Amino acid sequence: MLTKSQPDEIQSFLADSSHVSGGFAERVIFPETAEEVAEVLRDATRNQTSVTISGAGTGTVAGRVPFGGIVLATDKLNRIKQIVHDDENGGRAIAESGVRLGDLQRAVESEGLLYPPDPTERSCFLGGNVATNASGARTFKYGPTRNYVERLKIALATGDVIDIRRGALHAEADGAIRIPLSSGRSIETRLPTYRMPQVRKHASGYYVAPGMDELDLFIGSEGTLGVILEVEVKLLPKPKGLLSGVVFFSSEADLLAFVREARKRSLANRGTSPTVREDSAIDARAIEYFDVESLRFLRQKYETLPTEATGAIFFEQETTVSTEDSLMTEWLSLLEVHNALVEKSWFATNEADQARLREFRHALPVLMNEWFARHNQRKVSTDMSVPDEAFAGMLRFYEDSLRGGNLRYTIFGHIGDNHVHVNILPRDDDEAARAREIYHTFIRRAIDVGGTISAEHGIGKLKREYLLELYGEEHLREMAEMKRAFDPAGILGRGNMFSEEFL
Repeated sequence: MLTKSQPDEIQSFLADSSHVSGGFAERVIFPETAEEVAEVLRDATRNQTSVTISGAGTGTVAGRVPFGGIVLATDKLNRIKQIVHDDENGGRAIAESGVRLGDLQRAVESEGLLYPPDPTERSCFLGGNVATNASGARTFKYGPTRNYVERLKIALATGDVIDIRRGALHAEADGAIRIPLSSGRSIETRLPTYRMPQVRKHASGYYVAPGMDELDLFIGSEGTLGVILEVEVKLLPKPKGLLSGVVFFSSEADLLAFVREARKRSLANRGTSPTVREDSAIDARAIEYFDVESLRFLRQKYETLPTEATGAIFFEQETTVSTEDSLMTEWLSLLEVHNALVEKSWFATNEADQARLREFRHALPVLMNEWFARHNQRKVSTDMSVPDEAFAGMLRFYEDSLRGGNLRYTIFGHIGDNHVHVNILPRDDDEAARAREIYHTFIRRAIDVGGTISAEHGIGKLKREYLLELYGEEHLREMAEMKRAFDPAGILGRGNMFSEEFL
């Protein structure tokens, strides 16, 4: 089993995309089999050595940043074991946790299949996606990673390896759970008693629901309950075609009215039975937002953006040869009703043009990262999602808190799911302190209206104080108590989700 301990060899495993500094570890271990992972964990539990699980390092909340102990890197658990066509409705794939998402998606698409979860960073590992219940633009139609996980093989801190299939184990009505082990023993514990926020996207703390499938407990657990070794996912048929657009508006009111109508019509069409569903009706798989400040930022690269535009929407809808023209007509009609700048907007139906629109969508984070590098600052970025009825007020609160000040910012993201990212761009330490104060007011407002503090990035080490605000100390102690049932020595993911004092 490969082990590295020299500082220059392990430096890249002591950080992630959060840019939190100061990480340190004794060594990094690279197991290649489930048995080797189990051996590492047994030894760590016996010696009470903390273990930080390392994926691709694309996380933004410092979950991979270790502060002592060892790092267990999943890089060599990188095989796609099987891709199977089940029937005309899709198939399934079995892959190890260190497989990169982009590699898995390319492999299944070559088989005429689709794995829907699409976080922005496609170099992430599949295991990390499961550990954070990752989502992305297509979540508006398809939901997060959780919806596609059918089976997990997991190594526990004790060295036990469990293999759980969806539908096999369920929590009792009183929250009791029991997971049998191959040794004949079983893990018995209770779920926390909090109620999760009723939002479209949620990645804050352990998943808890009455009578829940026990598989769901590990999805979104951020490496605190076990090491994901292997994942079996559900696949869908690959869409025949795609219509996408970047459409500009000169009025924010018109833009928001367009979003409400497009979302309403999409959700209504999905709610009908397949026998009466209209193939030529609007059914977006992605609805993404760019505010006026985002467009100002993007003009550094795209000088031809309409000068009168105060916002833009990126949308996608799947098509067939027979529906492509009628769907284009439907979207154009809806856009004209809501006074979009149709003649200055961009549309795509072929792969080359769609790639250019996706490049536009992903250009903003790249430009902002360049800004932070120039100013030697870390971005302050929200990841909150709120219920449908609270979103308009939440967006106004964001804007009212930032407009008129001298802090630069952008607001963009998954407006179809009531989940936009507010990025505050400090130029010096004083602005960074003000940005963090404003961020905290956003957190409190999201909680007050029934929202979640993290919709897709997870909690990690950066947001654990806000998880305490969301659920309270009693419920975090319940989370810690449940973790102890799986990890008696508290070695896994120390400092992630909640501070060590709760253990």
